[in-house]
Amino acid sequence: MPDSLTHGSTTTSAVLLATTPAGKLLSGDGTLFDRLNDQLTTLPVRDVHVVREGGLGADLRGVAAIARAAGGALALLPADLVAHTEALATVLEHPARGTCALVSLDAAATPTRPPLRVESGKVVTAGSSFHAVPEPNATFRGVLQAGEADLACLADVAEELAELADAGKLGPVTPVEAVDLLLVGLVRSGVAVRAASVGRLHADRVTGQLAADAAVARLAEVDEDEVKLDACVKEDDGFFATFFVSTWTRHLITYLVRFKVTPNAVTGFSVALALLAALWFSAGGQGARVVGALLLYLSFALDCLDGQLARYTRMFSPLGAWADGMGDRLKEYAVYVGLAIGYGVTGIWNLAAAAMILQVVRHAVDYTYAGAVADAGRVGAAWDRPARSLLESRDLRGSPPGVLRFAQRLERDTVARWLKKAIVLPIGERMALIAVTAALWNARVTFLALLGWGAVAVLYQLSGRIARSVR
Repeated sequence: MPDSLTHGSTTTSAVLLATTPAGKLLSGDGTLFDRLNDQLTTLPVRDVHVVREGGLGADLRGVAAIARAAGGALALLPADLVAHTEALATVLEHPARGTCALVSLDAAATPTRPPLRVESGKVVTAGSSFHAVPEPNATFRGVLQAGEADLACLADVAEELAELADAGKLGPVTPVEAVDLLLVGLVRSGVAVRAASVGRLHADRVTGQLAADAAVARLAEVDEDEVKLDACVKEDDGFFATFFVSTWTRHLITYLVRFKVTPNAVTGFSVALALLAALWFSAGGQGARVVGALLLYLSFALDCLDGQLARYTRMFSPLGAWADGMGDRLKEYAVYVGLAIGYGVTGIWNLAAAAMILQVVRHAVDYTYAGAVADAGRVGAAWDRPARSLLESRDLRGSPPGVLRFAQRLERDTVARWLKKAIVLPIGERMALIAVTAALWNARVTFLALLGWGAVAVLYQLSGRIARSVR
């Protein structure tokens, strides 16, 4: 039976699969198993359950029993894993404590790095020595966490796999592949599995002492603190935010942490600066508009910084997300009002109202589509679980329609990818457009520019949403 160790008082537990032979390899004063267990003591993990059964079927049944008794998220880690603590933290410290897998966004699959297909931050196809993945673009790095809502599914999948393994229907698989097979089972059962990227950190499973020594040595080549700081900047942010804001705001994070400034406090400062910008815009003179433009730029910088600080400290909350979204709307519309007041001509209010309505429509398109996708996912998971047999050796996916295929081609070219991001007029580009046109010209030019670019963005968004919905 599994034995347990206590590591604190959070709602996350971990399962160490100690039947992998390489877990007994030496690492410093102990074994790889000891090293991994010591790392878990520094992370928000309540209990560590150790599966020592031996045999794939027995291991999987041990996991199923732990999953059915767990009271919160459950992480699965093979004892032959050599990883940076920060790599483990990307899964175990995420406040959502949802279902996710540690992945590397490369297609260099090996027996210890099963292939995956990742789309929009989710694992959509997972592989093992028994399950093939068409067009893989990532690899699994051994850490799998099941959120509390998916524990029953994890237990069902583990028991089904155990029966298949005992019946010899999975081919020559061994206990080493237990966590790989569980990921395959969860994905094929319709569970949404977030892909937590290892980035520049290392997380590798090893099979021999030389490989273990080399993997441990590679850990020292990376500065974990520097990687954590880099990771707090959104990889898929817009052009303006990436090159004109995040290049310097990231250097403020350690100071904010030192003075215990919270992300919500930074959001509040951002709103205050935007309201001051609106006040200066309302004065009407060019000098006042220049000051307003500068304040608006600083407000947007803080808007980026609050998210970076939240990712660095992992201080996410529904309140913070709501306040950030509402703050963005409040700041933008307050600036519209300030610009209209400062221009002083009655007709400008028609342009201001049109620009505001256009933004409302754009946000409605985004949020209703996201809600529809979430609802469809929940309905599909309820009706279609398990979505495919765990015995299927391939996961065939249809080709995307023309619009989506064109968009995917754009992603492969750096210049085209940035143009694709800019064409939808994200908030960074909008704030830059407002600041530049207001400072150099006037509010009428600002609103006309917003309406022209915004109209193109709406058409682009609608065509993409319709194409994805049809798919």
